[in-house]
Amino acid sequence: MTEASTHTLDVPGATLHYDVREGTAAAAPTLLMIGSPMDATGFTSLAAHFPDRTVVTVDPRGAGRSTRVEPGGESTPEQHADDLHRVIEALGGGPVDIFASSGGAANALVLVARHPEQVRLLVAHEPPAAQVLPDREPALAAIADVRRAYEQDGFGAGMARFMALSGFRGEIPADYTGRPAPDPAAFGLPTDDDGSRDDVMFRQNLVTCTHHEHDFEALRAASTRIVVGVGAESEGEMAHRSGLAVADRLGTKAVVFPSHHGGFLGGEFGWAGEPDAFAVTLRQTLDEDR
Repeated sequence: MTEASTHTLDVPGATLHYDVREGTAAAAPTLLMIGSPMDATGFTSLAAHFPDRTVVTVDPRGAGRSTRVEPGGESTPEQHADDLHRVIEALGGGPVDIFASSGGAANALVLVARHPEQVRLLVAHEPPAAQVLPDREPALAAIADVRRAYEQDGFGAGMARFMALSGFRGEIPADYTGRPAPDPAAFGLPTDDDGSRDDVMFRQNLVTCTHHEHDFEALRAASTRIVVGVGAESEGEMAHRSGLAVADRLGTKAVVFPSHHGGFLGGEFGWAGEPDAFAVTLRQTLDEDR
């Protein structure tokens, strides 16, 4: 795979940075890899498995190198989807293939609902679409409680609640938010509040992403083939259950990918998955319609 070239794109309210790695197979669709709030660096290991494809990775607005005109406040899935729409236009208009992870998968679903002509195939890996869960009310309340802990007590408190919630297996009990708060120190997190409230996940994306109501009628009618992926090791966790629920609403069956929610990671953030095996499953999925 060639060395990545970095590009910038001014969009309403932000300046995006994205990287292009030129592939060797000119006929293959460009493969866009996106996350949220994770930036492009999280796809370093996975991208290396696709030297034949032109791979584009993006820092979403407010993350990594991509800046917002007015820092602070929330970003919506609609804004992120419009950003992706403009990146694809800058790449030539598509149609592209997309591998999207977590919040990036939620944003990509919005993109497909609005611009299906730009996407040939979307692989949406564990979109945290809590609105479609059977236990949506306690799940949404628990997510709001994570945000509240962050706003009141800072990063360590918020992240401890987030980690406990994201790792919880099974439906969220009605009394979940009334349970004792997890100790940040037990997760190796800071216990002191440094006063900052600008975290890209907690401040900008957590609530808008998970609370978004997706347009399943538009998604089912889209020309785009949508494949929902879930992790083999994350069964029962909220993102895995959300993925299954999204697939059910689309009338499809989810594809099981190796490892966990970040199974494609090669240790970029100290949380390694199984990128080699993950890439095999992704390639099989991408090639099914070619």
